[in-house]
Amino acid sequence: MTPTEAKQFLEANQVKFILAQFVDIHGTAKTKAVPASHYEDILNPGAGFAGFAVWGMNMLPNSPDFMAVGDPSTLTLVPWMPGYARMVCVGHVNGQPYPYDSRYVLMQQLKRLSAKDWICNVGIEPELMLLRKDEQGQIQPCDPTDTLDKPCYDFKGLARSRVFIEKLVEGLQGVGFDIYQIDHEDANGQFEINYTYSDCLTSTDRYTFFKMAASEIAKEMGLIASFMPKPFANRTGTGMHMHLSISDGKQNLFEDANDSRQLNLSKLGYHFLAGLLAHAPALTAICAPTVNSYKRLVVGRSLSGATWAPAYISYGDNNRSSMVRVPGGRLELRLADGSCNPYLAAAAAIAAGLDGIERELDPGEPMNINLYDLSPEELAQKGIATLPQNLSAALDALAADSVITDALGVLAEEFIKLKQMEWIEYMRHVSEWEVQRYLEFF
Repeated sequence: MTPTEAKQFLEANQVKFILAQFVDIHGTAKTKAVPASHYEDILNPGAGFAGFAVWGMNMLPNSPDFMAVGDPSTLTLVPWMPGYARMVCVGHVNGQPYPYDSRYVLMQQLKRLSAKDWICNVGIEPELMLLRKDEQGQIQPCDPTDTLDKPCYDFKGLARSRVFIEKLVEGLQGVGFDIYQIDHEDANGQFEINYTYSDCLTSTDRYTFFKMAASEIAKEMGLIASFMPKPFANRTGTGMHMHLSISDGKQNLFEDANDSRQLNLSKLGYHFLAGLLAHAPALTAICAPTVNSYKRLVVGRSLSGATWAPAYISYGDNNRSSMVRVPGGRLELRLADGSCNPYLAAAAAIAAGLDGIERELDPGEPMNINLYDLSPEELAQKGIATLPQNLSAALDALAADSVITDALGVLAEEFIKLKQMEWIEYMRHVSEWEVQRYLEFF
């Protein structure tokens, strides 16, 4: 969008302020409101931030300003905030792109693909919990009648949350999201809203916008839209599945109708898949980056009686018990959850996949069986390893994986440091469970 086109857009839509937006290391949206008359300032020199006040920027109080330089192609309205627009930015310091900016990290991996004339297409499946607080301040599903043991696809649960869904969908459709289906998911109060895939950078930008929209629209209704992986021990967790494929601009290079394994996947696709599996432990730290994430990635039967989360490093056809599902010509990475930074998750996945391509790795034969039913001995016999089962183990795997840490650059060390602090804080916390169990136990 040229400056003239942007001016016309802002005037036609009566935009008063532009949100210059980036994300911190956790993937949380950060913004400054810039009057529309200063649109060009967002492009040069950018909106200024004190980077020391933002997680993961490796800055001190005396550091230069973090300048959020806008990408004009991302200028769009903010439907739930009349008079506001949003522009996605990339961080710069002293006039240069800043390597601690996670969108910039992803852009470096996309450059590796563009050097081969490849485009990474990504589809993200956002899941969320729509919650409320009761009179005691405890969180509950937003609809008190949403109590079925198996509420997945329940009409009543969907219908009774339709006001939130309609507001969210209509707003997103108005800014270019091609939303094609919505359903009540497997947990009470849980929903999934699917929209059409696009190139990787657009998809990750949109996912950030989706979270911004859902959170604020829910707040206006007195509700909470939560992307926490596991807010309830006895209900299914919340994921963020990523569908990955590579195109040359004309065709999907992951698709092959003559695939001998009958998954409609090309050799290139299998190599990329093998890279995901080879780097699965390190990917887990990026895709499941919180203490709570590992309440979702459980080995064994879930307390809810059902789980859709992966625990094992494997792939299969339409097998939702695998880390990677192959639904035909693309790879569904089921590892990520809504607490991840989508730019870092995508960057790490691309780096892993490219390593598989460069080394021509093979993923072995698909596992088209219910892996949740296998014993540890049976899993070992089949050569199926387990994903890290806590954040500390995942961080150790990340620190030992040079392919993924090299892809993240200097941000890898910052990520590991902050997440290790989170783990230590969690380990020092005394929970109500511990008090109830041990107070008079001994």
